Amino acid sequence: MAREIVSTPDAPGSASYGSFPYSQAVKAAGLVFVAGQGPFEPSSGAVVGETIQEQTAQCLRNIEAILVAAGSSMAKVVNVTFILRDPADFAGMNEEWVRWFATDPPARQGARHPLDVEGLRISIAAVAEA
Repeated sequence: MAREIVSTPDAPGSASYGSFPYSQAVKAAGLVFVAGQGPFEPSSGAVVGETIQEQTAQCLRNIEAILVAAGSSMAKVVNVTFILRDPADFAGMNEEWVRWFATDPPARQGARHPLDVEGLRISIAAVAEA
């Protein structure tokens, strides 16, 4: 299976993340590797929401749009890595998380990182079956 770049206007593009090479996702080996998604509005690149719940939901909406463009879905997510600016946001992030993954959630790993975009509280990357 050849490596395939996935791109959709329904999720933030490289303009949201600065001027560097960026792919929303790459399909390879039967999987979709979704790049870290911040809580950006797809067309404007503006940060969506002030609460961790609102920002988590936007990250997951962006991931969902990319997965759909790749021919996959949120139901096929097998692994997620999330980065929080403030570890105290974990409970609020988890509150939104269970709305999206109520049963059979994917494996996940979290980390704290000083995200450098004003107002940005979270970033999420995902791997799903193609």
